[in-house]
Amino acid sequence: MSACIFCKIIKGEIPCFKLFETEKTLAFLDINPLSRGHALVIPKFHGEKLLDIPDEHLTDILPIVKKVAKAVGTDNYNILQNNGRLAHQEVDHVHFHMIPKPNEAEGLGVGWPQQKTDMDKLKALFEDLKSRI
Repeated sequence: MSACIFCKIIKGEIPCFKLFETEKTLAFLDINPLSRGHALVIPKFHGEKLLDIPDEHLTDILPIVKKVAKAVGTDNYNILQNNGRLAHQEVDHVHFHMIPKPNEAEGLGVGWPQQKTDMDKLKALFEDLKSRI
């Protein structure tokens, strides 16, 4: 039996406030919300990071996140998906947050520590990444 809390929710071993479900995806309310309507959308395929999930198990994700955002009825929201502890992932099962941002105090607070760009280094990075895609 898996110790993964999201796998247990998928199997019905732990209850959730299920918003929407397909064969491959489950959407439910976050029990520790940052704002009203904060929801999680998860693939039913267990994988710790995005690269662990086969593409066919990701096809529902954004359309369902969109349905949830529309249902919440907010014009301002964040879609967030973290991979690894340094990137603030707390549960080792891929999940997407749909976090309404109704005002400055509620929702996700985000810092954006921009770095100065060396255009020659950026061009070299572009060429390297482009060759790998």
